[in-house]
Amino acid sequence: MKTPPRDDAYELLDSGRGRKLERFGSVVLARPCAQAVWTPSLSPEAWAAADASFDREDGNRWQGRGRLPDHWTIRAEGIGFHLATTDFGHLGIFPEQRAQWRWLRETCRAEAAARGAAPSVLNLFAYSGGSSLAAALGGALVTHLDASRGMVDWAAENARLNSLDTIRWIVDDAHKFLRREVRRGRKYDAVVLDPPTYGRGEGGETYKLERDLPETLSLCRALLSGEPAFVLLSAHTPGCTAQVLENLLHQALRAGLGGSVESGEMLLEGAPGVLPLPSGTWARWTAR
Repeated sequence: MKTPPRDDAYELLDSGRGRKLERFGSVVLARPCAQAVWTPSLSPEAWAAADASFDREDGNRWQGRGRLPDHWTIRAEGIGFHLATTDFGHLGIFPEQRAQWRWLRETCRAEAAARGAAPSVLNLFAYSGGSSLAAALGGALVTHLDASRGMVDWAAENARLNSLDTIRWIVDDAHKFLRREVRRGRKYDAVVLDPPTYGRGEGGETYKLERDLPETLSLCRALLSGEPAFVLLSAHTPGCTAQVLENLLHQALRAGLGGSVESGEMLLEGAPGVLPLPSGTWARWTAR
């Protein structure tokens, strides 16, 4: 296992011509990135020096995967993550969410202080748990849901790495779970969700963002407590601009609950002078 040399071990090194060059601890990887339409800043030699690269030109394929460890650990925004290469080019972390993790940790800490009790947070489509870990580190009681048992197991490993035991783990289809929670009268003080463009559950259920997200938000609204704190929505779907997400939250939440909605782009970032790389959008409704 490779140990990161510093706490925030992720860094965008360069991007361009449909690719991105990133450092995860001591591992440097080159991977596809369609939105990087500009010219790279670093030399071809710097890119060729990457430990491994991934492309989708002739099917999903790693070059140099054998040079990498089976898994390694890094810390980003004070959160420990187990990383490993997957056949889809993912590693078990979406570092463009770092600003959201920081916001979640700080906001949950402030909510706990204001309430005199831990806020309850539901994290849907929760992947390897970055948002769950951030909220729990801020003092929240978290319910983590994903349709993939493998990803929930991965997230639970990350929780153990961070010495966290305040997270409830659920493997289920999001809408089935939400409807069941509504029938049970369960309430949450906050919801985090990062729905996929298209997803398929282990039971064969399908999720299409453009078709299903309004219903998802309606179900989340029904689960909010009498003193809700926030709903944080992010997406990596082309066409889901920050304004689109903001409009959805406005209709689902602000129109009936008041509060405020803000939105923006998620960015991969590196050292000063490295061009920020847009990697999805976010919007959040807050009651305070």
